Amino acid sequence: MTIIINLDVMMAKRKVALKDLANQIDITNANLSILKNNKAKAIRFSTLNEICKALNCQPGDILEYIEEDVD
Repeated sequence: MTIIINLDVMMAKRKVALKDLANQIDITNANLSILKNNKAKAIRFSTLNEICKALNCQPGDILEYIEEDVD
């Protein structure tokens, strides 16, 4: 099971810079960068809520499930 975080795509669509979004949702640039670069192991619902509110999107616009091949 692989969950992909497409935050960078949504930020580009909304033309929002990392530091601007980080300030808006009250998260550090470093932690938002970890999410943006798909390096996060987890995300809090409260953080996801704030991201969706700031970017005017749905959680499904940011999170994507990709099934891994099992051989």
